[in-house]
Amino acid sequence: MDNVFNFIIDTRKAFIELIDSLSVEELNQIPEGFNNNIIWNFGHIVVSTQGLCYLRTGIKSDSSFIKYLSAYAKGTKPTYTVDAEEIADLRALALSTIQQIHADYDKGIFNAITPFETSTYKSSLNSIEEVLITTVGHDNLHFGYALAQRRAVKK
Repeated sequence: MDNVFNFIIDTRKAFIELIDSLSVEELNQIPEGFNNNIIWNFGHIVVSTQGLCYLRTGIKSDSSFIKYLSAYAKGTKPTYTVDAEEIADLRALALSTIQQIHADYDKGIFNAITPFETSTYKSSLNSIEEVLITTVGHDNLHFGYALAQRRAVKK
């Protein structure tokens, strides 16, 4: 599973490079034809992985540990201008949360999970390994949206 964790980290590092190449205004701009923006896509992957790994699996029941969940959860859209401080916090969380999930994985925290079906892909996830593999695809999907949004923002 180290390879899977490395794929997640690599994608997030590439996403951080994208974030770092744009201004706060560009990150917050909602391009024509989209209902969200680059920083929302980034924040969404940060909160979603924590929710999938800990909440949906039944490992934790209280979502209060997921910072920014209400702003970036599935079904939300940008409602405020994200400032430089929050962007910096999301950058740090993008990597630290995966490092924590990896540490918890190594400790066996996820040995017994409650299987669940994803609402997006309608796939049944029966193990933490399946959840993490799905995370690779989910992160890359949103990174792809952000790359498309960059093209629209940087016309």
